[in-house]
Amino acid sequence: MSAVTDTVRAEAPGNRLVQSVRDSLVVARRNLIRMTRIPEMVLFGIIQPVMFVVLFTYVFGGSIKVGSTTDSDVYKDFLMAGIFAQTVTFATAGSAAGIADDMQKGLVDRFRSLPMARGAVLTGRTVADLVQTAVTLLVLAIVALLVGWRTGTAEPTDLGRILAGFGLLLLLGYAFTWIGALIGLSVRTPEAATSGGIIWLFPVTFVSNAFVDSTQMTPWLRHIADWNPFSASVQACRELFGNPGVSTSDAWPMQHPVWATLIYSILIIALFRTLAVRKYRRAAG
Repeated sequence: MSAVTDTVRAEAPGNRLVQSVRDSLVVARRNLIRMTRIPEMVLFGIIQPVMFVVLFTYVFGGSIKVGSTTDSDVYKDFLMAGIFAQTVTFATAGSAAGIADDMQKGLVDRFRSLPMARGAVLTGRTVADLVQTAVTLLVLAIVALLVGWRTGTAEPTDLGRILAGFGLLLLLGYAFTWIGALIGLSVRTPEAATSGGIIWLFPVTFVSNAFVDSTQMTPWLRHIADWNPFSASVQACRELFGNPGVSTSDAWPMQHPVWATLIYSILIIALFRTLAVRKYRRAAG
């Protein structure tokens, strides 16, 4: 009777959720420890966005029109929301490569022998990637301040708006890591996962309002950019940071960018987590 009771308790929805969270945190801790033992993983992830900041600021600053001006200082403030958003989304490639590497090395087979929640392996990986992304974003924000980026908020109470902007960026980055997880489970090698995880991001990030004012685009391209989930996040950050370049488009995501970012991110997580966990179960079955 006691054994039956224990089984029922273990299978209760609440207990399954607690176990899933616990297992996910254990896997996340494992991945974070691995990152500290391979510091070049974090270092290279930081160097690339820093290079983007420096190159775009000093090479393109003064030559790209924002609104009615080509002032380099205006472009500098306009640029940073796009660079921040690009950084968190490009973490997708690292997630894809990491999961493909774990699959290739047989880590899935080892986890199969353990009494743990199936989805915990992927959730733990994405949580660890989110922590790495947060560290990268912090370093990038410091570099941005050093090159002259400033928010348009001056009141102490506006700190909440700035933190909300970075929170939306991390939510978007977490959503995109689930796309990376699905890609990593769908290919055979980490090299293919790296290519597959990044190649589609170029049109997503560049056909947007991240680096150029979308009002300067041709009408059909501007329409695509305005409805791009990436553009909504950039627009939301510019509004929250008080930076120039906020679009005046009538498109709903541009008029309500914070809500659009939340909706887009939640939908991406719900869809791609479901697909990734299903793919993982088939691969582990």
